[in-house]
Amino acid sequence: MIRRTTDLGPAARARFDAVIDVRSPAEFAEDHLPGAINLPVLDDAQRAAVGTTYVQTSKFLARRGGAAMVARNIADHLEGALGDRDGSFQPLVYCWRGGQRSGAMVTVMDQVGWPVTLLEGGYQTWRRQVVAGLYDAAPSLTVVLIDGPTGCGKTEVLKRLAAHGVQTLDLEGMANHRGSLFGAMPGGQPSQKAFETRLFDAIQRLDPTRPVVVEAESSRVGERTVPPVLWAAMGTARVITLSAPLAARARHIVETYVKIAADPARLDQALSRLPRHHAKATVADWRAMAVRGEIEALAAQLMAAHYDPAYARTADRRDRTALGTVALTTLDAADQARAAAVIAEMVAGLD
Repeated sequence: MIRRTTDLGPAARARFDAVIDVRSPAEFAEDHLPGAINLPVLDDAQRAAVGTTYVQTSKFLARRGGAAMVARNIADHLEGALGDRDGSFQPLVYCWRGGQRSGAMVTVMDQVGWPVTLLEGGYQTWRRQVVAGLYDAAPSLTVVLIDGPTGCGKTEVLKRLAAHGVQTLDLEGMANHRGSLFGAMPGGQPSQKAFETRLFDAIQRLDPTRPVVVEAESSRVGERTVPPVLWAAMGTARVITLSAPLAARARHIVETYVKIAADPARLDQALSRLPRHHAKATVADWRAMAVRGEIEALAAQLMAAHYDPAYARTADRRDRTALGTVALTTLDAADQARAAAVIAEMVAGLD
């Protein structure tokens, strides 16, 4: 018997052996349920071909041709990706709206004998829940921000807090971007929908009665926008500020951005995107330093002339409660671990 559900909380999803997205690879790439695998019943080209036939030729021919493709693809999945699954396999299956594509897959799975569940409303059910949670709900998180000038180890300290049992949200990790002019990361950024899926799933797993620590960001992380529910909570958050000497920060930046520092063309491209208020001669000097490989000195100058003034202007406009400042000295692993321990104690006092 085919079961049906709309319960997509983390605990509910964890009861399934697999969450199977039968949409086309392009649809899956844009966004999908957390942890889902893609077993398309129509690939991108097939889906386009069926749609063209449906509109331009005949609905009947489109359905007949599409059914043949679907049957072959499902057979391939049964013999391939699902070939090692025994009779106890319990999958959750979905398509765009919970219609023909997922219906075909669950019908076959049911006949095989697997206790299969269909997601009613398909991906759209998930997307409605994400939008409701990130755009329509009232802010409910108690957020503590880790702030501080560029290069002071905010991201690294944030990651170390988990070892102390502190709840965190890693926006840069979810957006696959370090949030600065030089912040692009391999693989590029996820779509806005995929970023929101990652964030919504992470928020669902939090204990709302305890604080959650987030790195201070602008409303955009690279090209991805922080949704209103979290942005509103960040706007009223209490702040812990990190500080570190400029020389240590410059050295840390070079270590963090080692790949871009080793790619002169990529580094020069990033420098060319600096705001126009910097004098052309200054930017030319910085680009020349990059060519000569003077990366640490370049980092120090960029922070002193570009990032630190921008941080100071932003900090002056903020009206947030300060919980204190944690000073780092060398920004090495031991220094970061010490800072994380101090912050964990500060946050624990807020529970």
